[in-house]
Amino acid sequence: MLPFSVTILGSSSALPTLSRFPTSQIVNLNEKLFLIDCGEGTQIQLRKYGFKAGKINHIFISHLHGDHIFGLPGLISSMALGGKKGELHIYSHSELKMMMDPLLKFMEEMEDFKVIYHPLNFRSQALIYEDTNLTIESIPLKHRIPCCGFIFREKQHELRLRGELVEYLKIPIRDRVSLKHGADYLKSDGTTIPNNELTFPRDPSRSYAFCTDTLPRKQILPVIKGVDLLYHESTFCDDLKDLALKTYHTTARQAAELGGEAGVKKLIIGHFSSRYKNEKPLVDEARAIFPNTFAANDGSRFDL
Repeated sequence: MLPFSVTILGSSSALPTLSRFPTSQIVNLNEKLFLIDCGEGTQIQLRKYGFKAGKINHIFISHLHGDHIFGLPGLISSMALGGKKGELHIYSHSELKMMMDPLLKFMEEMEDFKVIYHPLNFRSQALIYEDTNLTIESIPLKHRIPCCGFIFREKQHELRLRGELVEYLKIPIRDRVSLKHGADYLKSDGTTIPNNELTFPRDPSRSYAFCTDTLPRKQILPVIKGVDLLYHESTFCDDLKDLALKTYHTTARQAAELGGEAGVKKLIIGHFSSRYKNEKPLVDEARAIFPNTFAANDGSRFDL
């Protein structure tokens, strides 16, 4: 299977701490890098954890609060100074372009580097990106301002051929391609060999859902159902659920309950309030409901 991982660049909520930067993550599918959110210091974290900013061509911004976007002007400036060419696609609220254009017009290095904005739909789920291996959809969330989550779904894998048998039967290349897509093999004498006798089962397709800055929403359960990895914000412990409700955030307990109801395989929690000296009370609270829970610490990598 192709390498598929999520690396946490920033895991704090509104205020950075000495050990946590604001929200930012890298999704890596076979060395194709996708950046989710861009809190202050994102470019420092990219360097720290070994990612080349110039390889990022797609950035997904959940919403326009500062702890999710303040790293973007600096990152784009560094990309331009580093000689990036071509296009950078940013998926965000339409007003981000209004915020960024006055800053970017002073960057003389951007003659061969173009930023293209794609407005998100904050009312309904939408397909926003697709390539040969992956689709990415936006998921409406419930925050104080328009906010989206994102779900990355690997496309169905080709079937793997039973190599020795295929060679023994001298199956032509054109028919091998058809076999990988599920076709049976029709021999020259008119007999048919079923596909499952010539191929191994498909590798399972993998999925990652990112849900930040939101009240817990049961409306997303059908969308995230059964994903391999769910990131869900958990700003507070449940003793502060009234504060979470007031500020449109989620508690660790609530995130774990959502993960359990959705039948996800693994849950990571983050966007921790700076009031917590470490993540232990939040992780303990979530694990009491959903044992396969892990903290989204800066630098943590999760392989799917």
